[in-house]
Amino acid sequence: MDGRMRSLVARMSRAVREIVVIDGETAYIPDPVFGIVRNRVHAEVAKMLLRTGGDPLTEPLLNYIANCQNPDGSWNEIHVNYNQPSALITAFIGDALLEAADRYPREEALEKARNCVIAAERRPGCFLKSAQYTADHLNVDASCGAFLARYAERYDDRIARAAAMRAAENVVGHQRGDGVYPYAVDRGTYPYVFDLPCLHYQGVTIYYLAKANDVLKEGWIRESLKAGVRWLAAALCPGGRFDWSRSGLSFAYHLSGAYAFAYASFIHASRGNGHYRMHAGLCLDRLEEILRGDLLLRWEPGSWGSLLPSIAEAARMASIGEYPAQHRAFRFGYAVYRQAARRRYSEIAGARSFKVLCQLLGIQSSTVEPSKNFPDLFMTSEVLDCLSQAGVWGN
Repeated sequence: MDGRMRSLVARMSRAVREIVVIDGETAYIPDPVFGIVRNRVHAEVAKMLLRTGGDPLTEPLLNYIANCQNPDGSWNEIHVNYNQPSALITAFIGDALLEAADRYPREEALEKARNCVIAAERRPGCFLKSAQYTADHLNVDASCGAFLARYAERYDDRIARAAAMRAAENVVGHQRGDGVYPYAVDRGTYPYVFDLPCLHYQGVTIYYLAKANDVLKEGWIRESLKAGVRWLAAALCPGGRFDWSRSGLSFAYHLSGAYAFAYASFIHASRGNGHYRMHAGLCLDRLEEILRGDLLLRWEPGSWGSLLPSIAEAARMASIGEYPAQHRAFRFGYAVYRQAARRRYSEIAGARSFKVLCQLLGIQSSTVEPSKNFPDLFMTSEVLDCLSQAGVWGN
């Protein structure tokens, strides 16, 4: 593992450890800002602990998460605004249980998770994220495919492998000619089709599709990944910051985790093209800048002096896609709000201004958008997963 990356992982993992609550043979991690306990966070922290040499905390975290499995094999996506079963979260946790299978086997829980994710395939390669979000999200397909591919490899499961292959075919089949993996390719329960490029979810989709292809080993997936990484690299400015005017998904605008998913994607791509090591280094530089405390900030921070140019960037972002004027206005207002919020700092979440904006425009949003940047456990856990996986790929 790269020395700088090891230092970042150690610093963030120490901060997470300070939050952990140990309760007998289990351990859980409450969110210090929102007070909720997310299943996904435990999976990603456990994977990081396993990849960095193991830790006595790993088993209690896995014990906690195993106790949270629903009778149908699923796990809930726990969010500030909702708490419901999700094939996506089930795939993430199943992936963690696979990572831990040699040391802490939980074969019954894994089999139930496998069955749950396979049952979520509503048409070839399209996996239902949850009852509330029914659009075909390519990052969800890639994530479910990665879990099923790895499950198939361990248990010689032809059905799981075939489902993983269909997931990859669906993702690659919807990739644009310029390499973009759109966020969603149908409407589902959204008010519009969010067929948009997104820097954050481009990295997420590449990351999980790459994990799937480490098992599937298909040349056509490899070529797709190359095109996806080229688009991601083209959006990275020479100074190491992304050009967010190319990213059209409002709620993922300026997410700090984008640099970790990109870092891991570039490390994976560098195995075939060493030039991407430079891009990975730029992403690591940016993560070091963003980590001003011990938990990663939710959004990459910015200076007040750069606010005016960022308004122009927000306007370009809001112009991506074909949407009604009201929704364009909402997207522009959302982006400007984010530009201001990422320049302010607080250790508590306050979203009153965002709620007022939604009420004025008659918009319902599933997200909670604090008016200030804050140390984010959820983002930190994603980054710990990405960096530790990149360490495996880079060895």
